[in-house]
Amino acid sequence: MPSLSRYLPILDWGRRYDRDAFSNDLIAALIVTIMLIPQSLAYAMLAGLPPEAGIYASIAPILLYAIFGTSRALAVGPVAVVSLMTAAAIGQIVQTGTAGYAAAALTLALLSGLMLLALGLFRLGFIANFLSHPVIAGFITASGLLIATSQLKHILGIKAGGATLPEMVVSIIGHLGQINPVTLAIGVLTTAFLFWVRKGLKPMLRRLGLGPRMADILTKAGPVAAVVVTTGLTWGLGLNAHGVAIVGSVPQSLPPLTLPDLAPELIGQLLLPALLISIIGFVESVSVAQTLAAKKRQRISPDQELIGLGAANIGAAFTGGYPVTGGFARSVVNFDAGAETPAAGAFTAIGLGIAAIALTPLVYFLPDATLAATIIVAVLGLVDISILKKTWAYSRKDFAAVLVTIVLTLAAGVEIGVATGVILSIVMHLLHTSRPHIAEVGLVPGTEHFRNIHRHEVITHPDLLTLRIDESLYFVNARFLEDYIQDRLTRAPRIRNVVLMFSAVNSVDFLALESLEAINHLLKDRNIGLHLSEVKGPVMDRLKTAHFLSELNGQVFLSQYHAWQMLTRQNMERICPTGS
Repeated sequence: MPSLSRYLPILDWGRRYDRDAFSNDLIAALIVTIMLIPQSLAYAMLAGLPPEAGIYASIAPILLYAIFGTSRALAVGPVAVVSLMTAAAIGQIVQTGTAGYAAAALTLALLSGLMLLALGLFRLGFIANFLSHPVIAGFITASGLLIATSQLKHILGIKAGGATLPEMVVSIIGHLGQINPVTLAIGVLTTAFLFWVRKGLKPMLRRLGLGPRMADILTKAGPVAAVVVTTGLTWGLGLNAHGVAIVGSVPQSLPPLTLPDLAPELIGQLLLPALLISIIGFVESVSVAQTLAAKKRQRISPDQELIGLGAANIGAAFTGGYPVTGGFARSVVNFDAGAETPAAGAFTAIGLGIAAIALTPLVYFLPDATLAATIIVAVLGLVDISILKKTWAYSRKDFAAVLVTIVLTLAAGVEIGVATGVILSIVMHLLHTSRPHIAEVGLVPGTEHFRNIHRHEVITHPDLLTLRIDESLYFVNARFLEDYIQDRLTRAPRIRNVVLMFSAVNSVDFLALESLEAINHLLKDRNIGLHLSEVKGPVMDRLKTAHFLSELNGQVFLSQYHAWQMLTRQNMERICPTGS
């Protein structure tokens, strides 16, 4: 059972499920369902798919995540960024609105699901760590701006296009003469209403005497109110006859069983987009899940989250959906509404299933401008321009990565932007570790502690060089250590012993081992002893498998203070001046 629970977390929380959890989950599901109905329709439109695809992608994936996922509050389904990435990936291959486009979306979901599942089964969730937070923040900010701009055509009632920000802006300007005044009025008023709902409705309801729970429910139902009112006006006044674009007929059914297109050529074209969608979706999802779990002192398993998200995407592929992940907004709503277990997601799926059967005819006259306003208000909350100011103040390298990611995403498209972000994250990591911080340390008077000679007043000895290496040693930085020691010996010919303080070294790869051997031979030729201190157990275990220790021109000391005592003479004291 413990082994089975590792892959089926439902067996863990399901054993302790009680009436109180059921009640809380049911209320949370009601609130999230109300929120998801217009949001699912809107995100499907953003992905270039029929509106029902958004609802379909919110049913089976949620049920599968409830079985395999570990987060108690994560709400899985279509999200803005993944919807945009889906449109960007498929729009370059298949024409929007065709059966081939929908089939390609299924294939994309299947590929993404299989990749996530494989990463989870092989416990490779750490790969997502290579995508740094500044790069993710920059990409999401740029994506939010792209998404909002892409929806302006629906607000204005024009036929603009484009995949990048310059293309969109040029296209919108070129079609300004075709603006539909009625559509513009619906779009602008709905957008203004939804912004007010976010900021002003809940405080107003509280002033009117409503309790916090009811005020919260009514606030979350704001988009539904916008849908009801604009749909009623369009139907009652016949606004579609005046050029107002509407959703039209939506199939009245549960998600159908569908088969992705498995043509080798299509799979080859979608492999890279599927990988990028998988990584971005997982990073966004696990970040939200970890944040919400920490608030209740719970834990999630990133590797199991990969399995849960993989199962959700595979489910979407066979039930008429498209790629999904854990959404920030709906997960926070789910958490705030009191969700206790993933069963809240299962109840949400049931609610959406009822909506798919009974409510879809009611959205026939729903204006596209209303859905566009819903998307704009949702994604502008993702835009965080302040990340540029924060990274500029803290790290110019992070600032450069954020700026490049934002500019390329806006100017060259989503795929190039996120691919560049991934590459930048890896390059930044390699640059950082290729020149590890190496500190020359000395003894703090009256203690057994050693500190940087340029930051503290410490005791040193002209015959002894002690270097603290603040990074694991591997192929990228091995030569840097060799060059550093050679340069230091050139400037201090009196040195008779060199101690490498390994307290911060967690691993030594084979090329780094060869560099250590080269340093040992270099020092041996100069009659200089090479010593190690404070070597961690796992590192020592690896070193014992090679000939390095037997050929070492010195000793391995348990502590740096022991090395100091053994290698220095009694009349060694010299105070080093404080540096910058």
